[in-house]
Amino acid sequence: MIDTAADDLALPAALAEVVEIGFEWEWDEETDITHGCDFEPYTHFEPPERTAYWFRLWTGNEAADGSEFRFFGATGAGDYAGFWLVRPAAPIAEQPIVYLGSEGECGLIARNLLDLLWLFADGYGPAEAFAPTHFGARVPNEAFRAIAERFGPRPGRSAAEIVAAAREEFPNFPELIDAMCR
Repeated sequence: MIDTAADDLALPAALAEVVEIGFEWEWDEETDITHGCDFEPYTHFEPPERTAYWFRLWTGNEAADGSEFRFFGATGAGDYAGFWLVRPAAPIAEQPIVYLGSEGECGLIARNLLDLLWLFADGYGPAEAFAPTHFGARVPNEAFRAIAERFGPRPGRSAAEIVAAAREEFPNFPELIDAMCR
């Protein structure tokens, strides 16, 4: 588990580069059509006390503090994305990425940071990767592709396969979260 002192809230270098670029998202109110990804990455990991506050509200469980998560961004609707610290002694970049929706939905979206970078490169944000209906034509992001290429080879899988691999490795994640909810 990582030390949560303020100076240890820095994002991994690849994720910090994604933050520098940011995500574009537009919604046409008249047609109800969106373009881009509704995701607002943070410049640092969310502080543990903020995570604990939000996680207790989200689960309705005063005993749950969310300390097993390091959130790095949210959507405009309040959905969270972050690392799940489930692999003992593994570095943060090797931990799986989770999505916790504002309406109680939850699931894994990537096995590690490199898989997430390739989702971003293929035009997916956390919400788009979470919802299978979004696995359609996306506009690849060349700036994110350049970041992904610098940090590791393409996993050789589609976005749907990247998400499926994460969910296959941790099939009981939704039940674990459900057990924390009151």
